[in-house]
Amino acid sequence: MAEKKEKEKPKKAKAYKKHLVIVESPAKAKTIKKFLGNTYKVEASMGHVRDLPKSQLGIDMENDYEPRYITIRGKGELLSKLRKEAKSADKVYLATDPDREGEAISWHLLHALNLKEKPISRITFNEITKNAVKKSISEAREIDMDLVNAQQARRMLDRMVGYTISDLLWQKVKRGLSAGRVQSVALRIICDREEEINSFIPEEYWTITANLTDENKNDIQAKFYGTEGEKIELHNKQQTDEILQNMEGKDFVVTDVKEGTRVKKPVAPFTTSTLQQEASKHLNMTAQKTMMIAQQLYEGVDIKGEGTVGLVSYIRTDSFRISDEAYEMCVGFIDKTYGKEYINAERIVYKSKGKTQDAHEAIRPTNVYYTPEYIKESLTKDQFRLYQLIWKRFIASQMSPAIYNTLSVKIKCHDYQFRTNGSVLKFDGFLKVYDYKEKEETEKIVNMVKDQILYQKEIDAQQHFTQPPPRFTDASLVKTLEEIGVGRPSTYASTLGVIQARNYVTKEAKSLFPTELGEVVNDIMKQYFADIVDIHFTAEMENKLDEVEEGKGEWKQIIREFYPPFEKEVLDAIEKLKKVDIKDEVTDIICEKCGRNMVIKYGRYGKFIACPGFPECHNSKTYYEYAGVACPKCGGKILIKKTKKGRKYFGCEHQPECDFMSWNKPAEKKCPQCGSYMEEKGKKNVKIVCSNMQCGYVEDKKEQETE
Repeated sequence: MAEKKEKEKPKKAKAYKKHLVIVESPAKAKTIKKFLGNTYKVEASMGHVRDLPKSQLGIDMENDYEPRYITIRGKGELLSKLRKEAKSADKVYLATDPDREGEAISWHLLHALNLKEKPISRITFNEITKNAVKKSISEAREIDMDLVNAQQARRMLDRMVGYTISDLLWQKVKRGLSAGRVQSVALRIICDREEEINSFIPEEYWTITANLTDENKNDIQAKFYGTEGEKIELHNKQQTDEILQNMEGKDFVVTDVKEGTRVKKPVAPFTTSTLQQEASKHLNMTAQKTMMIAQQLYEGVDIKGEGTVGLVSYIRTDSFRISDEAYEMCVGFIDKTYGKEYINAERIVYKSKGKTQDAHEAIRPTNVYYTPEYIKESLTKDQFRLYQLIWKRFIASQMSPAIYNTLSVKIKCHDYQFRTNGSVLKFDGFLKVYDYKEKEETEKIVNMVKDQILYQKEIDAQQHFTQPPPRFTDASLVKTLEEIGVGRPSTYASTLGVIQARNYVTKEAKSLFPTELGEVVNDIMKQYFADIVDIHFTAEMENKLDEVEEGKGEWKQIIREFYPPFEKEVLDAIEKLKKVDIKDEVTDIICEKCGRNMVIKYGRYGKFIACPGFPECHNSKTYYEYAGVACPKCGGKILIKKTKKGRKYFGCEHQPECDFMSWNKPAEKKCPQCGSYMEEKGKKNVKIVCSNMQCGYVEDKKEQETE
């Protein structure tokens, strides 16, 4: 009899574990969701969930500077939801940004959600792609307390400086003022440059250009150099005329011809600061806007037919490093699209000049095959422009150099030497892709041979004057802050935003100008808080914070060393800085609404005239201060005025009938050489300078006052 077959027992359904992943933003959550299975739930913390309280310092001075964190207002409901999700999850992954700010958010979430008893893991990824996210889960780790402590130290230093000095400024000067560890240094840099510009005295110099021709009627332009063995600087017309006289009727003879090549190396991929600089230069984007758009590209954009895609790697970095995978992908694309001759013979390793945090790669596309044109329809105009800049820069960074054929020619006339140079692009290399280059001064020149005679067409002598250093732009200020080691790439955009929002700095075209308010605050900071606005002191503080991040320093020790001397400075300022008693100065201007004498008041943007009958009478007017000199054109009063952006200038009271205006204060006397009006330049060693640049007459103010 056949044995009975045992009835198979039904298999139990597999119990799936539930995982909670917490990121900062909904956009990032949306991108990550599509890479993970149904067992993962992705939620957003909406940034920080805990911070120091706004209403008080929030640091326990008696308990070794222990920070007192509280839940950020408005985050209670969100935290309740996250706690509920965390309670039902088998494991929680904290996937905030891969930097010290992101590490701190994860640490605060750990405490705010009471996750200490729950299995938790910290995961980070440099780019939001399927491979990167899945790999991060397999390489999950604990929270890095070195990163957290570096962030805590930075936050507390910023709070100590900002809260304490801002409170002092409110008490002693006026409400609404603020100071900050990095912002005050940035303000000082801008103010120092403005003082340098105002004190600048132009110096005369001349150039001589020889317009020549050869026997074939080819035009050749050569610049005066000096003699065969020495460069000669031309300082005045007399010196220039003497040289012109000596050359009169003389032949020009070619004495030396050198042919060669010039190699232009490819550009490095972007870091945060270089991205901000180039976006400002070529796209006219502010640092704040650049970072906002870059964040969108990093977190993910809906690409037609492919869903949400993270298009660029992490955007807060000061490293030029790229991964092996990214390099291979880039080189493969170059080979396929442009040919092998466009691939650099060796892999280029770009090195930073200063100290960098090498935790992240350079900013690059996550997939180079997402070309700007391929995804253009899915991007906004600004997203497309910035992505195109990043994409081109990365591709170009791994391409071959551009090669130029060069020609350098020396030409003799009498005892003087002229020179002409030119170059022609032989091989475009990386320039084939990266077309944001500065305009090359390339000029194809006529081939010449030694001892060849050239004929004079015209000798052009031009007078020039040296120019003051340029004012800072967003791009040049970011570059300067990075070079001196003040702040970090992630802070530059917010720093620029704050000093403009406080009306310390204004922007005209792309140039940054300090306002009157900015100069007042800067003077107070330099007088009473010299260390805070000292570039070297602030840079050294950044180094100490970096050492904490690297596990080489103790974060509380930085606070212990900083606060006691800083507290003494604050107490000294409280004692010595006199209260700015802003009394209402009565004017002879009658309010046309109620008949009272109007008074001078101080607002956020400086002085204005208002009726003392407020709130019954709301009448107010723009206030113009008399500069104490007469208009050089019509004899009217010169008033101190401001542009719409807040930049100070000197204009006639009879505007628009009289169109006189000057950035510098006019002087009472006329120029003794040319009769033009003169103006004051500088703060400390004031000079009286002729307004006519072609004249160049200068005298000390003291001399002018004693006459």
